[in-house]
Amino acid sequence: MSTDRTYDNRSRAEAALATRRRIIEAASEMLLREGYHAMSVSALAGAAGVSAQTVYNAIGGKAAVVKAVYDVLLVGDDAPVAMQDRPEFRAMSEAPDREAFMRAYAALCATIYERVGPLLGVLLAQGPGGDSGLQDFVATIDRERRAGNTNALNALDQAHGLPPRLDREHFIDIVWTMSSPEIYDRFVRRCGWTHEMYAAWLAEALVAIFDHASNGTQED
Repeated sequence: MSTDRTYDNRSRAEAALATRRRIIEAASEMLLREGYHAMSVSALAGAAGVSAQTVYNAIGGKAAVVKAVYDVLLVGDDAPVAMQDRPEFRAMSEAPDREAFMRAYAALCATIYERVGPLLGVLLAQGPGGDSGLQDFVATIDRERRAGNTNALNALDQAHGLPPRLDREHFIDIVWTMSSPEIYDRFVRRCGWTHEMYAAWLAEALVAIFDHASNGTQED
């Protein structure tokens, strides 16, 4: 009896996950093809072959769906593992020195934007307008990016230590700005850069920023 119940619960969970994945895949296609403002929950439900209520139950409203699509694209799958716990983030700690660490971090940022760049390009191009859901989405990913910048700096500190003159918050301000999706969108979509060109530029920029910030600007 207990075994049957466990099996039934597992089957339900697997079915729910499959439905969620189908909704996210359909939403990703609609967003890239039609944009945020053209997508509705009812249209998404039809494309995914489910009811509108199933969309709400599985993920939430329109803004929640967009965030779910973004999160899956960000890490490349839907496994419940935070970015800082993933192999590509932990591998940065294996860099032999601070400069190599910064270059590895730049490569990770570039990889992330290669995944989410097309989606963010559509969203940023249209702008949030008066849509509170899209405004909240933009604010949320800004906060999450800053948390990611902070996690990277903490990992660098643990691996190699930080220069005593480094102003942590000032440095994070700069990295948060330089590694923003708006800059990726300008270079790659609007200026026609290749992803490789952007990745090389970001690596050089972050290394230069770190060297400059490490020298400090305060008076001794």
